[in-house]
Amino acid sequence: MKSPIPYRGRLAPSPTGHLHLGHARTFWIAARRAANAGGTLILRNDDLDAARYRMDFAEAMVEDLRWLGLRWSEGPDIGGPHAPYAQSTRLPFYRAALERLHAARLIYPCARSRRDVIEAAGAPHEGAGDDEPVYPASLRPDPDAPLPPLGERIEVNWRLRVPDGERLEFTDTRLGAQRAVAGVDFGDFPVWRKDDCPSYQLACAVDDAEMGVTEVVRGEDLVRSTFRQLLILRALGLGAPAYHHCPLMADEAGTRLAKRHDSLSLRTLRLRGESPGAICARWEALEPLRP
Repeated sequence: MKSPIPYRGRLAPSPTGHLHLGHARTFWIAARRAANAGGTLILRNDDLDAARYRMDFAEAMVEDLRWLGLRWSEGPDIGGPHAPYAQSTRLPFYRAALERLHAARLIYPCARSRRDVIEAAGAPHEGAGDDEPVYPASLRPDPDAPLPPLGERIEVNWRLRVPDGERLEFTDTRLGAQRAVAGVDFGDFPVWRKDDCPSYQLACAVDDAEMGVTEVVRGEDLVRSTFRQLLILRALGLGAPAYHHCPLMADEAGTRLAKRHDSLSLRTLRLRGESPGAICARWEALEPLRP
């Protein structure tokens, strides 16, 4: 009988501000699921957003997660077999993936602005939790048109051509069956930006596969991103992890928590004398552990 694949989970915060309670609860759920499975937990620093990244936030991120009681076996602070664990130092992995997509003619250069896309589509896409308007097929180049080389430095956006009309599905371990139609619920999306940086979708998909992640735990606002990343993984011939999308937290006014909610950051709560045990106990009451 074939042995099951050992569980490998990950924490993947972006150091663009102090961690708020919503992010912290998601990471706590991820750590708890890894521990319950007797598996390995990875810390990955998703620091590709150079415009907002700050070293002090990266240091605070590690400190605050440890204060909360989270522990990991691999990460930028301790190393491991899949180092480096900061996305800003993993660019060769992403470039290699981009070149494979280019060789397969699955991507194309796009000089269109977001405004161009919205105007061509007629209206912004209203997908829940989604900030990317559906890219109209009318703006695509012909699939048989000559494909320009990538170039040593990339100065134009490159988009993945999605299989229009294909019905996609995955089973979320919390939400159950999730379905989307490519070209309807989301369109061609960037995999590399004109500032010569990989997109979030490409970097996360490549890292999760290369690091052997077996389950991705993250907020339910990223369900649509999962479909995009599944298409990238399939295009690269890489296996996909399982997905567990957690409920989002809101403030007293019902607004989804974001890093601008500094009063609800872990750092602020620590300074107020909050106990990590008390914080986790409140979460346990709201989110009992489920397989």
